[in-house]
Amino acid sequence: MVGFDQADDAAVVRLDDGRLLVQTVDFFTPVVDDPYLFGQIAAANSLSDIYAMGATPLFALNIVGFPIQTLPHEMLTRILQGGSDKAREAGIVIAGGHSVDDPEPKYGLVVTGEVREDQLLTNGAARPGDHILLTKPLGTGVVATAIKKGRAPAEVVDQAVRSMTTLNQAAAEAAKRLGLRAVTDVTGFGLLGHLLEACRASGVRAEIRFSDLPFLPGIRDLAEAGFMAGGTRRNLTHVTPHTRFAPELSPLDQLLACDAQTSGGLLVFCPPDQVDTFLSELASRSPFPARDIGRITAPADSYPTLSLLP
Repeated sequence: MVGFDQADDAAVVRLDDGRLLVQTVDFFTPVVDDPYLFGQIAAANSLSDIYAMGATPLFALNIVGFPIQTLPHEMLTRILQGGSDKAREAGIVIAGGHSVDDPEPKYGLVVTGEVREDQLLTNGAARPGDHILLTKPLGTGVVATAIKKGRAPAEVVDQAVRSMTTLNQAAAEAAKRLGLRAVTDVTGFGLLGHLLEACRASGVRAEIRFSDLPFLPGIRDLAEAGFMAGGTRRNLTHVTPHTRFAPELSPLDQLLACDAQTSGGLLVFCPPDQVDTFLSELASRSPFPARDIGRITAPADSYPTLSLLP
């Protein structure tokens, strides 16, 4: 039902009796120094695609690359423990996996989930008039870059880790309870990159208010100091031909709106009469308040697909 052509968050295969099998895979190199936290972040990131499709995870498999001859085996144990603990929080087990000897550590999960067809969430169901809600703050790409350079303040790292290890389960469940249909998550392609994919899949245009974007504390100072991921610059290059940037926004503002996220939040497309209910429900279950950051404006029959307002 869902494959390569939709640029959606996971593959979807129809089983029977209205049941759908949902599967995704994701893995990456460490974004923090602590191996246990890295395992938790990687697992939460992998699970995010299942939640973005409205599915309930069933089980997962590990994918591991590790320099077994040069780094302590205890470090690998801690990575796997972090992933296992996060999977347990999601209510599933990691049932197996595969590892290779690799000069650079890598970790992630294959996650299998299930959803009924009438509850499937996709990035192709946004409609004009929908409000665009973001469920986690931005800035993890900036923090990860500063960590690699040894320049990230401890309090900034703590907040970023708290965000990256938070499951998107509560946001997805709130969306399903309200009968919403359009959701995607914000990861490596950044806010504008994933929004552009959703707009293309839905055949609509969108406008975002930069002043309403939530950022982790300290992000602008780090960005002004030059800590910007290479992927963020590529994201901006990709979206620029399809985006009108308000002249009041600086080049740095544009980059921050494209920050390459790790284990970011969900973009939820919500009818106006359900916005307050969604925001209120998520506030009672998540450590991060969702923010209303923009709206779907019209069918995509002219340039630009995206508008970034002050």
